[in-house]
Parts: sequence; structure tokens; C-alpha cells
Amino acid sequence: YTSYGKSPKKIIQIQQKSFSMISFKKIFIFILFFIDYTFYAQNVKMATINRGAFVPLYGTTSKKPVQVASFSIDIYPVTNAQYLAFVKKNPAYSRSQMKALFADKSYLYQWQGDYNYGKNNLENAPVTNVSWFAAKKYCECQGKRLPTMDEWEYVAMADEKRIDARAKEEFNKYIMSWYEKPKTYLNPIGKTYKNYWGVYDMHGLVWEWTADFNSIFLSGESRKDKATDKNLFCGSGSVNATDLMNYAAFMRYAFRGSLKANYTTKNLGFRCAKDK
Repeated sequence: YTSYGKSPKKIIQIQQKSFSMISFKKIFIFILFFIDYTFYAQNVKMATINRGAFVPLYGTTSKKPVQVASFSIDIYPVTNAQYLAFVKKNPAYSRSQMKALFADKSYLYQWQGDYNYGKNNLENAPVTNVSWFAAKKYCECQGKRLPTMDEWEYVAMADEKRIDARAKEEFNKYIMSWYEKPKTYLNPIGKTYKNYWGVYDMHGLVWEWTADFNSIFLSGESRKDKATDKNLFCGSGSVNATDLMNYAAFMRYAFRGSLKANYTTKNLGFRCAKDK
């Protein structure tokens, strides 16, 4: 017997019981976390993007290929319904609770309330008026991240049959015609073409946030491709596929360069990516 009046056998039994209770609690907490994460993470389909290399049309002076490692990306942009589920789980990201530091006054302004995207917004339309901070948080809660600019451009340069369709005149005309269409952000996801990787809506629906959207600024002396820009706006007699290709890319990079992380706009949404 010990000084506590209990036999060694009894003490061992108590310790084993305590250990079992602690282990049970840990397992129970893990199960709750797993169920919660699985429920919240939403079973979103992703496409596998194989590693490759390409030369970005903007943001590089060397014109050397950029290496892109294998990764996965959401097949569709995040929808109103999916974002609503996120907001309900994270009330701090609701319209009335969102801090001005992380989103401007237009954050989710098209919604009718904190937890109601309204009758005029389809549940399967892309969520817009979302800041970079909010998009980043959403992806992190899914166990994912925002795609990098190079990853996004790598996927976006594919048409239905080719990994790189940027030199095709029809492809660039399609992109340019979308720039002229009003209110495409109200359309449901999945109505544009399915590209080589099995991804929809890279063009034709909304602009999209990237993780490093502000890594390149196309303004003033910071612009990398001044000669190309000059050719685009010199009013030449004809516009060929290369001009269209450069102009389409210029518009994307210029748009990104105008953004700040707390900005929101009605034609800007996002999708998530994940490392392989």
C-alpha cells in the first residue's frame, strides 16, 4: 500500500481509466472536427492540372518559360449558395459584420441581407463583390487556397482541345466579345465551354481573384511590355491574332493591377486551388 492508502494495482487501474478517458476525448474531438470539416468543406469537384511550362504574355522581361507544378483547381467558380454556407459558418464575414479593413462598402451589396442572396441572384451564379481577404479565407476553410496568377493563366490559356490556344484567333475573339457583354456575372456557372483540363468559366463569366494578384502592375514605369502596349494602341490598319492575344492578356493584367485586397466589384469572383 502507498501513502495514499491505495494499492499499486488500484493506482494502475485508475491511471489506465484516466488514460482511456483522455484518449476517448481526443478521439471524440477528432471525430467531431472531421465531421464538421467534411460537412463544411462541401464536395466541390476539382480538375487535376499536370505540371508544365508557358511564357506569360505580361509580367516578364526575359520571355523565359514559367514552370507550373501540378495542382488541382475548382472546376467552377464559387457560387452564391456555397458562399452563403461559408458566411453562416463564419458570421464575421457576413455583410453587416465585415470589417472595412478587409472589404469595402460594396461587399456583397447585391445580396438582400447577411444570410440571403435574394431572388435576383441565382444560387448557382458566381458570388461576386467579394474581397481578396474574404476569398482567401473561404478557400482556407475548404482546406484549399487561391490559385497563383501563373496557375490561373496556365489553365485559362486552354480551349476545348489545346493546352495553349492563345495564338488562335477564334479563341481570342471569344474572350474579347465577353469583355463587351453586360451582366454576365448574373449567369449560372458551367454554361461556357469546358476546356482541355475539364475546367469551365475561365472566360465568359467573371474576373477572378488570384493569390498574387498585385505582384504585377501595368501602369507607368512599372509596365514590363511597353513596346507591345504601344503597338496595341497605335491604331494599326489590321488586328491579327497576336494583337488580340496580347490585348486580351493586357486587359486581365491591367485589371488586376488596379485592385487592392479589400476591393470588391460586381464582376469579380474567385475559385480555389490545391497543391497535389
